[in-house]
Amino acid sequence: MGEIKVSPDYNWFRSTVPLKKIIVDDDDSKVWSLYDAGPRSIRCPLIFLPPVSGTADVFFRQILALTGWGYRVIALQYPVYWDHLEFCDGFRKLLDHLQLDKVHLFGASLGGFLAQKFAEYTHKSPRVHSLILCNSFSDTSIFNQTWTANSFWLMPAFMLKKIVLGNFSSGPVDPVMADAIDFMVDRLESLGQSELASRLTLNCQNSYVEPHKIRDIPVTIMDVHVATTYEISLPIHISNTVCPKRHYLLPQTACPASTLLHMC
Repeated sequence: MGEIKVSPDYNWFRSTVPLKKIIVDDDDSKVWSLYDAGPRSIRCPLIFLPPVSGTADVFFRQILALTGWGYRVIALQYPVYWDHLEFCDGFRKLLDHLQLDKVHLFGASLGGFLAQKFAEYTHKSPRVHSLILCNSFSDTSIFNQTWTANSFWLMPAFMLKKIVLGNFSSGPVDPVMADAIDFMVDRLESLGQSELASRLTLNCQNSYVEPHKIRDIPVTIMDVHVATTYEISLPIHISNTVCPKRHYLLPQTACPASTLLHMC
């Protein structure tokens, strides 16, 4: 068993922060799972959106630290949505349900892309105060999978998991990265076929961020990749994390201290 899952911090988090389940769509099978921690009086919290392989609790270290400093933090797990517009409409309903007019969004990988799409979706009536994008992207074409995006729903769960696992390090890694990978693999195993298929569809479905619609939103990029897809004119603050490059796939898990440096 991975060290993170049995760590005192993780067990303390699971025992003190309740997992809530909320339905905001007419389809009651679409359930948002979330951890909401910190002062409820804060009406513009920081919301974490996970990558394809992540669940809401992959951000537990950030939640514990930030709430200890007086911030309100919400970490989400998505329902099954099959296109970006459907996701954005559902996320807007969730914010309405939580009575949140504006939020800060932290998105990792797919979560970062969805955060940008939501900012784009609400540009006429802004709901996003700022964006923090961790190892994210602005155009799904970089994966060269747009032609297969509509077939993920047909694939069995083991095949979808194999696709996701192909992005994790397969060679020798140091103990910190090994623990992070073990934890993320465990979280991946908790996701069902429809959840994985929908996330991979959103990750690869032909789409890009329209820069003029989010031009006025402050953006911080946390990315240890040298080459990013941000060839757009935005008020971007490039924040290269101090996390070692061997941890580049999972900075929010392998080096949480580095991600925290750029959130406050």
